[in-house]
Amino acid sequence: MASLQRTLARTLLSLPSPILRLMSGGAAVYRGGRTLDPRFQFMAAQAARMPAMTSLSPEEARRTSAEGARVYGGRPEPGVRVEPLTIPAPDRSIPARLYRPERPDPNAPAIVFAHFGGGVIGDLETSHAFCGILAKVTRAPVVSVEYRLAPEHRFPAGLEDVLAAYRYVRDHAAQFGAPSGQAVIGGDSMGGNFAAVICQELARAGEPQPALQLLIYPCVDVASQSASMTTYAEAFPLSRPLMDWFMGHYMGPDADPADPRLSPIREADLAGLAPAVVVTAGFDPLVDQGEAYARRLRGAGVPVIYRCYDAMAHGFTAFTGVVPCADVACREVAGLVREGLEGRIARAAG
Repeated sequence: MASLQRTLARTLLSLPSPILRLMSGGAAVYRGGRTLDPRFQFMAAQAARMPAMTSLSPEEARRTSAEGARVYGGRPEPGVRVEPLTIPAPDRSIPARLYRPERPDPNAPAIVFAHFGGGVIGDLETSHAFCGILAKVTRAPVVSVEYRLAPEHRFPAGLEDVLAAYRYVRDHAAQFGAPSGQAVIGGDSMGGNFAAVICQELARAGEPQPALQLLIYPCVDVASQSASMTTYAEAFPLSRPLMDWFMGHYMGPDADPADPRLSPIREADLAGLAPAVVVTAGFDPLVDQGEAYARRLRGAGVPVIYRCYDAMAHGFTAFTGVVPCADVACREVAGLVREGLEGRIARAAG
C-alpha cells in the first residue's frame, strides 16, 4: 500500500507547475515577498482536506508522520552503507543509525544528527534520506539519533539523549572511522534546537565546542512573537497552532519558555560557540527566528553561513523524493557543511 501511495504521489507531483497550481486552487501562493513551490502548494491543498495534526493524539500523529515519510521521502543514497547502532547512556540505551560513506575522508569528523518533530513525533526514518545525502556529500560518518519523545518523556529528556549521543560519538569517533575528540552536531527544527542548545551546554560545562553546528530551520525561541509567526501562521506542514500543540506536549506546565535550554536565542553570551551553518525555509513560521539566531551568532564573532530557501516549506529535508528543489537544497546544505569542515566557512560568510 505504501509503495502504491509513493508511486501515486511522485506521479502527481511530477506534473508541470501550472497544472499543479490549477489543481491547488488556480493561483500561485505569494506571501511575505515569497512564492511557494507548486509541489508544496499541492501538498498543502491536499493536507487541508485531512484532519489537522492538532486534532490527533501524539500516537496518531506519529503514525501519520511515519506514513508521510514513507510516501514523500527520498530513496536510499547510493554509495552510503547504513547500519543499526545502539549508544550506551548511564541509565538507558539510545537507538541510532550509522551512515558510512563508501569513500570516507579520514579527516572528516563524525556528524551527530537529530530529526525534526517538535519533540513529539519523528524517528530514524524521518531524517533517513537527508542523513544519507549528508554522509555522501561530506564523506563523513553520520549518526542519526532516535531520542525520547514527549509527552511520555518531556523536556529535557530528548535533549539529554542527543547530548549523551554527541558526547559518546565525540569520544569514540575512531570506531566510526573519524578523528577522536571532535564531532559535528546538527539537526532540523526541534533537532536544530537541540544542536544549538548543546553547543551552549558544552560551553557552560567547559568542554570543547563541536567542529561545526548545523541548524536547519531551527526552533530557537519557543516564546517567539516574530512577524513570520503571523505571516506563515497557517503554513504547511508547520503552522502556528501545530507549534503550540508541540510545545504543549513537549514543555509541560512547569517549563519556562525563556529558559535558554528551550529558547537558545535567549542566551546572553554566544561568543566562542562552534562555527555554524544556519538554514531556513521561506514558508515557515520559524524563518524569522532562524535568521535572527544567525545574526546573533555572527554578532558574537561566530563564523556563520546563512541560507534561506525562499520557495521551500518547513521540513523540506523529508520531501526529497517528490520535490526536486528540496533534494537540490539538501545537497547544497551538505556541501556547505563540507565547506565548513574544510575551514572555508569564514570566507564564505563574508
